[in-house]
Amino acid sequence: MKSRILMVLALVVATACTSKDELKKMMKENPEIITEAIEANPEKFIDALNAAVKVAQEGQGKKREQDEKKALEDSFNNPLQAEIRSDESFRGNASAPITLIEYSDFECPFCSRGYATVMELMKKYEGKIRFAYKHLPLSFHPQAMPASQYYEAIRLQSPEKAWQFHDAIYKNQRALQNGEAFLKEEAKKLKVDMAKLAKDVKSPAVQARIDADMAEAAKFGFQGTPGFLLNGIPVKGAYPTQHFDDLIAELKKRGKISL
Repeated sequence: MKSRILMVLALVVATACTSKDELKKMMKENPEIITEAIEANPEKFIDALNAAVKVAQEGQGKKREQDEKKALEDSFNNPLQAEIRSDESFRGNASAPITLIEYSDFECPFCSRGYATVMELMKKYEGKIRFAYKHLPLSFHPQAMPASQYYEAIRLQSPEKAWQFHDAIYKNQRALQNGEAFLKEEAKKLKVDMAKLAKDVKSPAVQARIDADMAEAAKFGFQGTPGFLLNGIPVKGAYPTQHFDDLIAELKKRGKISL
């Protein structure tokens, strides 16, 4: 054992005057030097490893925090510009200083949380906020696309009834597992023209609008749902109301909105 310890000491001393390639060759030819040293002092090795992991995690955490702060600052200075179509359906004051846009999936459970947050914000900032719903149906949610198609087909008849349809789904999201039967049932409750709905739901115009929303979401880096833009500032995920409150307060502080 003493001879092994001396070999490790010799290796440490040699490191100071050995090239990287030479050291690599030495370790490759004599791997037992390190393994036997670890076996001789496993507790110290684990302590050292845990300490190194902690330092690395703290470093990664600080870098991630710095990156997020920089990205947020960039968003305030260069907000993303979503397309506001001439027939865009807004909930709330259409000329409000706060614009909240959601890219969402009717079947996503996290989007139901997003719905609750949106409704809280609409109530808290009543008259000062407008909300637009855009589509990002995910491929692994089989009822998400049909729900989006029904929403858009209903919107062609009545934007207000489309909002009622939107709310009905998020209030009873589990019923989506019943597929088109549930969608038709909710549409009938709204007394829409079912013949026109059946014609529009699979129309190129409806699909093109959904596809445009999905393309815009991808352009902004939204891969999961929900994704939001608050006056052009991206929020990726179902964050609580306070997160949006903080962003609104910062926008006001910077003089970008007046409430």
